Amino acid sequence: MKEITHRQMRNESANVLRRVAAGETILVTNNGQPAAVIGPPSADMLTLLAAQGQLRKAVNSPADLLSIKRRKSDKTTAEIIGDSRGRW
Repeated sequence: MKEITHRQMRNESANVLRRVAAGETILVTNNGQPAAVIGPPSADMLTLLAAQGQLRKAVNSPADLLSIKRRKSDKTTAEIIGDSRGRW
């Protein structure tokens, strides 16, 4: 397992995440003491979220979204969002 300092993790976070995504596990130290271990997920993320009760399965297929009829509007997207948030 590779070891990096907290400062390295902060300054090189993009590189650290690329290494982890490639399968590497990294020990992060703070003042010379182990603080964290960063590694790739142990299983498929959707499976993990479902096991933790943080995911609901789709009721319908995403392909069903194609059947929704599109409509034109004379309002801008910002106006529609503002209206739905009670700002207008």
